[in-house]
Amino acid sequence: MEGQELAPGIGEGSQMVPMETIAGFHVRRGMYELNGATALSGAVNFTVYSMGATAVELLLFHREEEQPYARLPFPKHYRIGHVWSMIVFDLDIEEFEYAYSLDGPYEPEKGLIFDRKRVLLDIYARAITGQSKWAEKNSGIYKARVVRNTFDWGEDDNPKIPMSDLVIYELHIRGYTRHPSSGVTAPGTFLGLVEKIPYLKDLGVNAVELMPVFAFDETAEKRVANGVELLNYWGYNPIGFFAPNTSYAAGKEYNREGYELKTLVRELNRNGIECILDVVFNHTAEGGEKGPAFSFKGFDNQIYYLLTKDGHYYDFSGCGNSLNCNHPVVQNLILDSLRYWTTAYHIDGFRFDLASILGRDEDGRPMRNPPLLERLACDPILGDVKLIAEAWDAGGLYQVGGFTYRGRWAEWNGHYRDDLRDFLKGDFGMWRTAVARITGSRDIYDPVSRGNNASVNFLTCHDGFTLNDLYSYTWKHNEANGWFNEDGNDDNHSWNCGHEGATEDREINRLRRRLCRNAAVVLLMSRGTPMILSGDEFLNSQRGNNNAYCQDNEISWLDWNDLEKNRDFYNFVRYMIHFRMKHAVLRKPSEPASFMPQDLTVMEPTDGSRAMGVLYAGRGNDGSDDLLLLLINVYWEEQFARIPQLPEGFVWNILVDTMEDSGICIPAKPAVGAVMMGPRSAMVLQAQKR
Repeated sequence: MEGQELAPGIGEGSQMVPMETIAGFHVRRGMYELNGATALSGAVNFTVYSMGATAVELLLFHREEEQPYARLPFPKHYRIGHVWSMIVFDLDIEEFEYAYSLDGPYEPEKGLIFDRKRVLLDIYARAITGQSKWAEKNSGIYKARVVRNTFDWGEDDNPKIPMSDLVIYELHIRGYTRHPSSGVTAPGTFLGLVEKIPYLKDLGVNAVELMPVFAFDETAEKRVANGVELLNYWGYNPIGFFAPNTSYAAGKEYNREGYELKTLVRELNRNGIECILDVVFNHTAEGGEKGPAFSFKGFDNQIYYLLTKDGHYYDFSGCGNSLNCNHPVVQNLILDSLRYWTTAYHIDGFRFDLASILGRDEDGRPMRNPPLLERLACDPILGDVKLIAEAWDAGGLYQVGGFTYRGRWAEWNGHYRDDLRDFLKGDFGMWRTAVARITGSRDIYDPVSRGNNASVNFLTCHDGFTLNDLYSYTWKHNEANGWFNEDGNDDNHSWNCGHEGATEDREINRLRRRLCRNAAVVLLMSRGTPMILSGDEFLNSQRGNNNAYCQDNEISWLDWNDLEKNRDFYNFVRYMIHFRMKHAVLRKPSEPASFMPQDLTVMEPTDGSRAMGVLYAGRGNDGSDDLLLLLINVYWEEQFARIPQLPEGFVWNILVDTMEDSGICIPAKPAVGAVMMGPRSAMVLQAQKR
């Protein structure tokens, strides 16, 4: 057992002796507070919970075999309350896999569906077998392995970057480097992303948000449409909440599952980049009545899922079931999971998919003060991690602005996305709403109760159009998904600039580039935490597909050839990210500049002009005045925009003008009194000493 993790309080000198024999194995009562399977010195502790089960068996398998070589019934006197625990001696953790069989009542109308013939995956499994190679399922059943925790983190600590200083970059592990153009040696894996860390540093982002990395089954809905194999590519289909997706590893990690993911997190942190996980606690891959029963259903279906009075599944996730998040047992499970990823994987934050489900009671009704969300906000181990809610669900609950629990939660700001998409494509009457979003959405997030870091601002994310497609398509084009273009959102707030899809028309393409530059300027000049969709910085396209959840191919993979093709746009986004980092006045309120009464001033359209602006006035790190002006003209004709008068000795210089092909004014252009803005353009000006 050399080199493996020992349970707390169990050392090499501890006296651990068997008390009896079961099926030829020496055993004794276990440690009831150690959930899952835990390596001890010379033994393994197995602990499981079930409220309704009447009997539990431990099943031991040889590696990658489907039939158990041993079945160990838990003696009834090994049960305390509803917890069974047993220590099994002389097990070599590299030589076996394990699962469980539970017996109990079968009364579906009461939600009880026990079946002793089922092979059940440990809910607390730290490693899940069956899919070590992407899209190839090795086994028809899920089993677990005991994991060694010998990873060397060194003396590195998490960066602990304030929310106000983050620039989040959302990406998919496989899609980010799977394309041959990525140039990495381990494409589509955790280590492939490690190879791209220098790129991330050059771009300037300081947090990556990984789409789901919990174990999921990409083959669960495997099908063929239009001659192309489709998978559950995104991964919003969790099998378990403690194990990493092994098919994202470049090599097999027997009993060291998670080593490559830990390497990724360590290297990101060493380079000043935080790692945020997109976590799915709203449903599982077991689905509804017709779905499989491989874990939660077999342990306590009536506890883990929201059920109707007659035993059917509520579906607020759109995936067949909804987790019963505010049952005390499920609360503990979710907390245990998040604590585990925080301590064992050094994760810096969590984005909660369809987080409104986390606030529903056992009848599916929204709760005023959901205990789970309060517990997450107050948990000591989670005290430094970011908590970010997708504040809606598929059941119609929309709670943007509502995650107020203890001031700990930030939210994906869906209003920011929709309102600014409408504004930036030129919809009339939007400027006041746009100003509210740009200046921190204080109408949604009261600074007194929420602070200034509650809004995660985004214009694009994995779910919907890319930035390039936002101005290339007015309608979704999801035919490749095989659902007759009926899936995906129809309300995209997008505009094709006069032609649907790719075109050779130079003027349309110039306009599209300009609108993309406008979007980048506004996002990175807005108060709140900006989030960028990976690939947007070099104008990645998904060919108008706004729901590419099943596309494990060039539709979803980033084509890195576009980086060279659109290097000018990459340079512009990089410039704006670094500009934001350089000017604290963009990121948070500060002491006002010496000759300005407030840190934010709105410049309304006047005298028939349709241009509007926001003046940021504060102090830089050296205490000197820092004045920046964002001007936006979303009208199709050029507009005069008046600019504020500066004190003697200062002059306005135009640093950014999206009418320029590069977007960046080198050298800066002076401006006095007013500027003429090109149609559908944005400018950034800075007050500088003469």
